[in-house]
Amino acid sequence: MTRLRLLPLLLLFAFLPQAKAQLGVYGSFTASKLEAPNTSWFYGPTFGAYYDGAHFPLVNFGIDARAALLGSGAEPSTKVDSVLLGPRAVLHAPVVPLRPYAEALVGAAHVQVGQGTAYSSSSHINYGFAAGVDMTFFPRLDWRVVEYTYTRFTGSSGANAQKTLSTGLVFRIPFL
Repeated sequence: MTRLRLLPLLLLFAFLPQAKAQLGVYGSFTASKLEAPNTSWFYGPTFGAYYDGAHFPLVNFGIDARAALLGSGAEPSTKVDSVLLGPRAVLHAPVVPLRPYAEALVGAAHVQVGQGTAYSSSSHINYGFAAGVDMTFFPRLDWRVVEYTYTRFTGSSGANAQKTLSTGLVFRIPFL
């Protein structure tokens, strides 16, 4: 019976915010594939920063902003330059160096796809989600082991969605 009385107190502690906010700056190598006919994988960098302002013992909440400049690969005419922003949630276990996260994203993209008469170049609003795992290997440095991002484009560009896989480094900067 005494343990049952402690349950509300433990639940309250689990959801009380912690004091420190955190900024992370990252760079990733990204491979991407459009959902469009006759396109292959193309590559480029993704840069971004996140701010986790709400820290709880098991989960952190924040916001992420990123830019991707993708367009080298087998088909040099296929390019996607995008800027995305959205909320993020990070699972944070105190002893485990892995930090799985998920994000909802919205932004803008410029898409070039096709060749000759099938060439299309247009700008769109895009939206989607990202999920991945960061692993701490130095006190302020994480390896972004893998990130999967799926975004959809509004309007017609010859492509209606994009799938990406990324890996890279994250530098975390704590502050109050």
